[in-house]
Amino acid sequence: MSNDQTFVMDIKAIRERARQHMDKGAVTNSYRGDLETVIKLLNEALATEIVCILRYKRHFYMAEGIHAESVAQEFLEHANEEQAHADSIAARITQLGGEPNFNPEGLHTRSHAQYVEGDTLVDMVKEDLIAERIAIESYAEMIRYIGDKDSTTRRMLETILAQEEEHADDMASILATLDPTKSA
Repeated sequence: MSNDQTFVMDIKAIRERARQHMDKGAVTNSYRGDLETVIKLLNEALATEIVCILRYKRHFYMAEGIHAESVAQEFLEHANEEQAHADSIAARITQLGGEPNFNPEGLHTRSHAQYVEGDTLVDMVKEDLIAERIAIESYAEMIRYIGDKDSTTRRMLETILAQEEEHADDMASILATLDPTKSA
């Protein structure tokens, strides 16, 4: 089988564009996304991750009962992973020439997930599971929107999505253990 197509790259033109638009950093002429919208979505994702970190941290410290120690460790692990997500998202926002919004004012309105404390260990797990399910749907929507217009952002979101799915699975398993009659 022969390949009649030949790949030709105009490296001279690429070099010239690189010199002309150095102020745009990582965003080149080949970027096909809507920068303003992508940065807005990423800042919403950042807010969501921050709210999740805060909720998981509270749950870590407030967990009580016979199963509290192992569940609290899961809360702490998830809080740390959500922090890594927030860091990745903030770094990508700056790569795209935007500014990550860490302002606490309006955090709850930018976040897709809510900050619900929960009164019991079961309530805490349920709230974390709900938030993970919200994150899963939100990230899936963002990935569909971005499509092939921004492969770097899409891959980052896909990696985060996979971990959010693991978190939801963890919370569903814990819920089934703590309260089998109310498992998801």
